[in-house]
Amino acid sequence: MNGQAILTTLELALCTSVSLMIIGLPVAYWLTFARWRWKFLVEAVVALPLVLPPTVLGFYVLVAIGPRGIIGSWFERIAGRGLAFTFEGLVIASTLYSLPFAVQPVAASFRSVDRKFIEASWMLGVSNLGTFVRVIVPQSWSGLLTGFILSFAHTMGEFGVVLMVGGNIPGITRTVSIAIYDDVQALNYSSAARTSILLLLFSFVILSIVYSLHGRVPLLGTARRDSQNLQY
Repeated sequence: MNGQAILTTLELALCTSVSLMIIGLPVAYWLTFARWRWKFLVEAVVALPLVLPPTVLGFYVLVAIGPRGIIGSWFERIAGRGLAFTFEGLVIASTLYSLPFAVQPVAASFRSVDRKFIEASWMLGVSNLGTFVRVIVPQSWSGLLTGFILSFAHTMGEFGVVLMVGGNIPGITRTVSIAIYDDVQALNYSSAARTSILLLLFSFVILSIVYSLHGRVPLLGTARRDSQNLQY
């Protein structure tokens, strides 16, 4: 079992999940409360990683963060080094790839908040930001936690995007899924089996926690009408 790959994967999953909470909250809020006619186009873009092959997404991310890409050239001018095949590049790719796993549960939780509480807050003169922090978030904590857990677990099992953008650099971009692939290629099935069972148990525990939280949603004031958005 490759301990270094496990630590790299855990670090990547944590950075990705935190980034998704920072990015996903405003995106989920906008998708929930915006009245824009073409909002469904943004929803489609957010959900695109669910159906897009990981290698396709990884290819476009690699082009964007490469030395001739918009993001890559800008980063190289500032930092003096490239983004491709680095841990930072992996975080960018993983954040994009796991975006729907964070946004959809959070948006579903936001939609379930009783509109009367939100309007009462506005009538009392509370700003939109204040209403969001004091009314919406406290009633949506289960969705926030579910989004964090799902994005963390999804990042733990990434393979195609990670391999395309980060390659296979030990201690930098070599994750658990790539380590399993290397073990199989080397016919080291015992090591691959040990690492695989670890991921299997981890995934089972994560999904058990998610469905446990989801089962309590009605008790927390969150309706079940958007529960399908939590599914893979």
